Amino acid sequence: MLSTRKLKRQVVVLSPRVLFSLLSDSGHETTRVSRCRMLVSWSSRPVNEFLESSLTNLNGPTVVVGIQGGFNHQSHSFSTLAGTILVQARDPAKLCMEIENAIDEHRFNDAWKLFEQHLHMDGFPRKSIVNKLLTSYSASLDVPWLEKAYGLVEQAIEESKQNLLEKEPLIYLSFVLAKCGLPVPASTVLRKLIQMEQYPPVTAWSAILAHMSLTAPGAYLAAELILEIGYLFQDGRVDPRKKINAPLIAMKPNTIAMNIALTGCLLFGTTRKAEQLLDMMPRIGIRADTNLLIIMAHIYERNGRREELRKLQRHIDDSQSLTDTQFRQFYNCLLTCHLKFGDLDAASNMVLIMLRKAREARNSFATAALLFPIDKKSSPGPVSEESLSHKESGGLGNNRSNKDLTISYEEFYRDRNFLKLDTEAKEVLSTLLVELQMQVELITTERGILQPTEKIYVKLVKAFLESGKTKELAAFLIKAEKEDSPASNDDSALVHVINSCISLGWLDQAHDLLDEMRLAGIRTSSSVYASLLKAYCKANQTGEVTALLRDARRAGIQLDSSSYNALIEFRVIQKDTKEALHIFKEMKEAKIPRTGHQEFEMLVKGCAEGGEAGLMAKLLQEIKEEQAADSGVHDWNNVIHFFCKKRLMQDAEKALKKMRSLGHAPNAQTFHSMVTGYAAIGGKYIEVTELWGEMKSIASATSMKFDQELLDSVLYTFVRGGFFSRANEVVDMMEKGKMFIDKYKYRTLYLKYHKTLYKGKTPKIQTESLVKKREAALTFKKWLGLN
Repeated sequence: MLSTRKLKRQVVVLSPRVLFSLLSDSGHETTRVSRCRMLVSWSSRPVNEFLESSLTNLNGPTVVVGIQGGFNHQSHSFSTLAGTILVQARDPAKLCMEIENAIDEHRFNDAWKLFEQHLHMDGFPRKSIVNKLLTSYSASLDVPWLEKAYGLVEQAIEESKQNLLEKEPLIYLSFVLAKCGLPVPASTVLRKLIQMEQYPPVTAWSAILAHMSLTAPGAYLAAELILEIGYLFQDGRVDPRKKINAPLIAMKPNTIAMNIALTGCLLFGTTRKAEQLLDMMPRIGIRADTNLLIIMAHIYERNGRREELRKLQRHIDDSQSLTDTQFRQFYNCLLTCHLKFGDLDAASNMVLIMLRKAREARNSFATAALLFPIDKKSSPGPVSEESLSHKESGGLGNNRSNKDLTISYEEFYRDRNFLKLDTEAKEVLSTLLVELQMQVELITTERGILQPTEKIYVKLVKAFLESGKTKELAAFLIKAEKEDSPASNDDSALVHVINSCISLGWLDQAHDLLDEMRLAGIRTSSSVYASLLKAYCKANQTGEVTALLRDARRAGIQLDSSSYNALIEFRVIQKDTKEALHIFKEMKEAKIPRTGHQEFEMLVKGCAEGGEAGLMAKLLQEIKEEQAADSGVHDWNNVIHFFCKKRLMQDAEKALKKMRSLGHAPNAQTFHSMVTGYAAIGGKYIEVTELWGEMKSIASATSMKFDQELLDSVLYTFVRGGFFSRANEVVDMMEKGKMFIDKYKYRTLYLKYHKTLYKGKTPKIQTESLVKKREAALTFKKWLGLN
């Protein structure tokens, strides 16, 4: 028997059926209440006081049933109560109507509160309400409401209510999330759709992919999505003749989607992931268009695949539909690759061929202009990079906000073939391609003719000087000047290079270049000799001073007063008074004015003050900032990559050992090839662990940094093999480097291979190693959010 005091302020939740039965059995008149949950409270206080104190936050109508005495129900017996029973009853149908009205009136706060109330009372509302919430919150373009919509989807799937989620609202939500710069939830919704077998057509998800690819994490996820979706279609796994496979076939990646993902990889530096996509293309039957050919060239250049570039060159030269900009991009990639491999002959020959063709084209144009005078007003003239970018992108300068560009759900739903999303995907791809073409630095285009820029001269000169090929450098520059004659010899590239060498203190190289210039019969002014002479005097190199003076006299060069002053001062310091007087006498007889020219000093001062960045300034900056590249690393990386791709890991190991013995340090690309090679044949976790140990020691001893792609491949291998202690180390390194990690992928991988790991009770007796393994696995599981 419960006393009145114990029942005071006690709250009991009863279903309508139980309450109806209780009231009927106790002899009270009852009225049937619609199916809902009721909150029943006993209190000795009056009803109006209870309402004011306890139910101020409750909305909607209530049913109050007065009871004058107690009631009995089978085993339950209550004493007579002088109180009231208050029952709050909300009709789910009416609540759904209120939610719908709130959504229609854009009262999103009220709609969410009512939705939560329905969720608490009777679970999820009906399907139409859930999807209306999703589409309305998506269309708001407000990040907090987008997060609410995403959370709703996650909750529905967790509670196995995915049958309430319709395909079109989920595609729309994913599209808006991607467009608002939220690539991670956008990709998750897309993955959930595929998991639920609600396959989105490629015309829809390519637009989602496009907006994701505008950010670094999104570009990485876009590549992952292509790999995951493409895996379903590899090697003809899906029979297109079966009608049941039609929705799945509609999802198959196409050339547009592939171009988007690959361009995103290039813009954000995940080029090895891009190469994995290229390897997958023939296996799913994707054919390359002109854009894809150029994108492939960029990928091969970044990864040092020179042979692949040479094979691609045949297709490029035979293609009739490539634009001037695309040709320029390809040959820029080829030229950059020659420099990477230290093939200076191939690179310099490319530059000379471009110069010769440009000269021939100029001569042809000049002849045509004489025969057929061109009206300057109607002549198109050279096209600027900016105008070219705007033209090719279809309006790149259009900076409309997301709200102006977003498709409403009604418009989205009516477009059953997702043609507008397909158009938007192509527009974003054009923007991405413009960003890519703006990275071309070595080659420019004038009236459709390829021409080298100063940047390629700078890189070539640096490479020639670093390899000690001074004679070859002079020969190249002399040939280049014959094809593209400068305004004067003093303004030639060779003179600028000599002055740069003097500024850097490379006096022997400068002297060698000056000798080559003299032997080729190219006359230069006294300023170059004067600059080198002063540098020799400052460096106290007597023999070189004497040799240079002899060369200057042979060339008929008259030195200026500053040079004579430097020579006199040099001889005085050496206590060679006789030679100092002789030089002074020679200066008097030559009647050289005191105010000699100071071209070199002015040039160096201009470079230091950041004036107009000419060839000399750019060369100085390039040499000071960039370290010498080890071209041999690229050769060995290609060998190792070939063996790993063919799964010949023993040969790859031998090549890596030989690479080290020759003094070439392996880099991130080397390790990536090895790790992915071991992962491809499976079960080689010990070998990957040994590589990981070497990588950690290299990272601690040198300034070498390991990128996201390499660490991600190592992490994937460790999680697949259950090496969670090592996996935690990789996660720690990636998080310290602020690298993006695709947790969804690793959560899926963990649940696939280790779902039941350490789920039972902890054994009472364990070795220390087993305890550490268990702790590492639980730590990783907690990081995934699976606790």
